[in-house]
Amino acid sequence: MAAPRAETAPTGIAVDLRGVRRTFASDGDRVEAVGGVDLSIAAGEFVALLGPSGCGKSTLLRIIAGLDHQDAGEVLLEGRPADARVDAGERVAFVFQDAHLLPWRDVLGNVTLPLELLGRPAAESRDEAMAGIARVGLADAARRFPSQLSGGMRMRVSLARALVTRPRLLLLDEPFAALDEITRQSLDDQLRALWAGTGVTVLFVTHSTAEAAFLAERAVVFSPRPARVVLEHALDLPADRGAELRAEPRFAHEAAVLFAALQRPER
Repeated sequence: MAAPRAETAPTGIAVDLRGVRRTFASDGDRVEAVGGVDLSIAAGEFVALLGPSGCGKSTLLRIIAGLDHQDAGEVLLEGRPADARVDAGERVAFVFQDAHLLPWRDVLGNVTLPLELLGRPAAESRDEAMAGIARVGLADAARRFPSQLSGGMRMRVSLARALVTRPRLLLLDEPFAALDEITRQSLDDQLRALWAGTGVTVLFVTHSTAEAAFLAERAVVFSPRPARVVLEHALDLPADRGAELRAEPRFAHEAAVLFAALQRPER
């Protein structure tokens, strides 16, 4: 599925990290997870975050989301401190590795939930949720329950739920890691198309260099813990990315650049 980038102005927000650090206490010791990260993400950009397991990528993502806090440095959204954000238009959505669906609610009920929490009228919430479900190709499964869905379908529901509030910043923490390769590639295609159609800013944590190369406009590679930026690399690939791109030499080259950065010694 080709996914041309939207020609309209991006709806996403800019994200700036300035000297962000995070340290945890562990068995009486201090463990530095994030070691002074400086990073700027443009509004509407799709950026992949890569690094060794346990290097601090997910911690950084949680800090940006407001689910954790930095010990030093600043996180700015549209130039303002994230913890002082009051504009409801700067909505942030987070998609975890597990879909975290409510088992007693059907697909429609799960996708409607964020709108209910915002106090939207029931009829409006239902219409918007159904539109979101249709966008991820699950219109015929709206009345199924999570136990009746495959892993890939559950993750698509999670994506629909994250996007139903029309967030300006979408954060994804290895959402497809537990899926088989065919399902994973299909969801990569779909996510790229959804991003192209919305202009939302996307930060996507992954261990896969191929996934990062296919999805992102730019990839950021981190060192082993504590996370420090080793490489910022703009992907030299076309905006329209179909499945056939994965077999092309230029795609293999871009994935190899990212893999080489992952092999660098910490610096």
